[in-house]
Amino acid sequence: MNSEMLSIIWAILIVFFTVVEAFTLGLTSIWFAVGSLAALIASALGLGLVVQVFAFIIVAVVLLVYTRPLARKIFKIGQNKTNIDALIGKTGFVIKSITPTEVGQVKLNGQIWTAKGPEHETIELGLEVEVLAIEGVKLIVKKHIIEETV
Repeated sequence: MNSEMLSIIWAILIVFFTVVEAFTLGLTSIWFAVGSLAALIASALGLGLVVQVFAFIIVAVVLLVYTRPLARKIFKIGQNKTNIDALIGKTGFVIKSITPTEVGQVKLNGQIWTAKGPEHETIELGLEVEVLAIEGVKLIVKKHIIEETV
């Protein structure tokens, strides 16, 4: 295979890996696009196919191993930001009793949530509760005790 044809193949691979990355947005194939660029440069310098393939593999693997974890941390890939954590510590009102064996419902910030309480405690309708945690779409709550100041 001649040098010009190899350069075209590496250029096509750069485009392919870049397009795949654009659709996945997960920092999965961008490293292979950069590896293809290294191989394209090796091809442009007239180096043989074996050197080009090694350049591709070495650059892609080194970038994948050393920069992917850093890039994932910086760009927070795979971490969806939500305001759900802001609900922890907030108070709401029970609109369906919560028992040790059945989940109930709590109205919080105008929204109705499924909620469960402590294992051995019933929380009656109308009581105020505090959100301790969130498991999936279920609030984990306890009775809200208002501390009196003297």
